Amino acid sequence: MAGNTYGTVFRITTFGESHGAAIGGVIDGCPAGITLDFEAIQQELNRRKPGQSAIVTQRKEPDTVAFYSGIFEGKTTGTPIGFAIKNANQKSKDYSHIKDSFRPSHADYTYTQKYGVRDYRGGGRSSARETASRVVAGAIAKQVLKDITFNAYVSAVGPLKIEKPYDQLDFAETEKNDVRCPDPVMAKDMKTFIKQIRKEGDTVGGVVSCVISGVPVGLGEPVFDKLHAELGKAMLSINAVKGFEYGSGFDGAQLRGSEHNDLFNTDGTTKTNLSGGIQGGISNGMDIYFNVAFKPVATIMQDQDTINDKGEEVVMQGKGRHDPCVVPRAVPIVEAMAALVLVDFYLLNKTIKYS
Repeated sequence: MAGNTYGTVFRITTFGESHGAAIGGVIDGCPAGITLDFEAIQQELNRRKPGQSAIVTQRKEPDTVAFYSGIFEGKTTGTPIGFAIKNANQKSKDYSHIKDSFRPSHADYTYTQKYGVRDYRGGGRSSARETASRVVAGAIAKQVLKDITFNAYVSAVGPLKIEKPYDQLDFAETEKNDVRCPDPVMAKDMKTFIKQIRKEGDTVGGVVSCVISGVPVGLGEPVFDKLHAELGKAMLSINAVKGFEYGSGFDGAQLRGSEHNDLFNTDGTTKTNLSGGIQGGISNGMDIYFNVAFKPVATIMQDQDTINDKGEEVVMQGKGRHDPCVVPRAVPIVEAMAALVLVDFYLLNKTIKYS
């Protein structure tokens, strides 16, 4: 399997399966001399970990990260940072009923066809458990980018969505509810809806929005390495993601140029920000904001028609521990991947001199 490494200067390679002994990663290219806040790194993992509320999977994992290299006396040394997170609560028997059958819309089938090997224990490498390693790397990337802030939040669950623009939201409210929605009234409705979906043995999708503030002008490398293109790639690499839009997104296609153009202020900022903080693939200093659409989780607690590894039609019975809606736990993952994109371009800018 290729494709386990992300980044050019600041690189993260992840390893491990959902029900293996551990998951983890190696970070290459982190600058030396960064004083790490280990509590902040663990807090990011706590935001992502399973079992944290009644509306997520009830798999209980402490998700405590252990570092093995690249750090001395609390500071990065510039050498590879190796880390691991032990899997403490595997229940592989929960998946024995799908050992020979394929879950509709899941990676079970494509992984088996491509590699000829089936790790049915929670999806193996295709499980979203792999994203815990990304969160560790993203948490370190955030500490390199001290002047840049990342605020991701749940803006939609199924048909329920926030109508307010992001600059009218109080991001301090995001972590005060299980859904991670900064609108307290909508958060309550979303939680009720997710609970109902769970009772029905079903799942539902949603949208995570993200705002990045304090980005300097000049990040991004056209033509093929545009900043928004890398953000899109990073977000689309997250499990269950079906769509990415930044700035005015698809709504912008309905506007005229006279309506869509961001007029300049004398200091180079713009009066509006339909560009989403990126022009020509390069950051312009304004807030970068984007939406990430997540599909409903493929594994549902209902019987479904499917096929087995012999191509025979069978009925699959829903079992196991799964999220009825992934977006509350996806918030820190979106922030982590955004930080990995920004730190890579930030460090790349330091290595290249433009005349």
